[in-house]
Amino acid sequence: MVNTKGVEPVQQGGGLPLAALNHISVVCRSLQSSVHFYRNVLGFIPIRRPGSFDFDGAWLFNYGIGIHLLQAEDPESMPPKKTEIDPKDNHISFQCESIEAVQRRLKELGVRYVQRRVEEGGIYVDQIFFHDPDGFMVEVCTCDNLPIVPLDGHAILGLPSPAPACKRAAAPPLPVPVAVPAPKKASSCVSEVENCSIRSCPEHTCMQV
Repeated sequence: MVNTKGVEPVQQGGGLPLAALNHISVVCRSLQSSVHFYRNVLGFIPIRRPGSFDFDGAWLFNYGIGIHLLQAEDPESMPPKKTEIDPKDNHISFQCESIEAVQRRLKELGVRYVQRRVEEGGIYVDQIFFHDPDGFMVEVCTCDNLPIVPLDGHAILGLPSPAPACKRAAAPPLPVPVAVPAPKKASSCVSEVENCSIRSCPEHTCMQV
């Protein structure tokens, strides 16, 4: 996860017309334990779930996304719960403002975690990893410190690159010059048109990137 503030979805090539991430679905051994974790540890709020579902579950929401918990039909058949916290494992990640505040709260709650720090070009990103009651890993980080640097996926896939976009919006049309009698003596330019010849400017040129 990197800095996504102010970033709008981009429709690329033949990708699906998506808008945003809606929810994460997690199968759990104990619905009650998982609701407690996502509510009291991560701060999600229980919301109404469609009554037409014929299986147990719970919906929670916060931070712009939903967590959909599904009660396993046969908890004993689920894979053994992971005990080792591996930062390279599948996980969901949340941005935070203060990694120290997160550490304090996890210690108060008795949640075991591991911490990592990543450095890129003098920018530091702190990461904390821990498990939910079923061993699904959760990360809390300061990944928004990293800028977004797009890569040319078309070139990697061997597909033609899209046409470059204009770096700036098109400049408004220049005003039409109006013939004005020249003054008897030279004077400084005091208006947009009078005594000034309108020139084309490189700033009005579409800069291709």
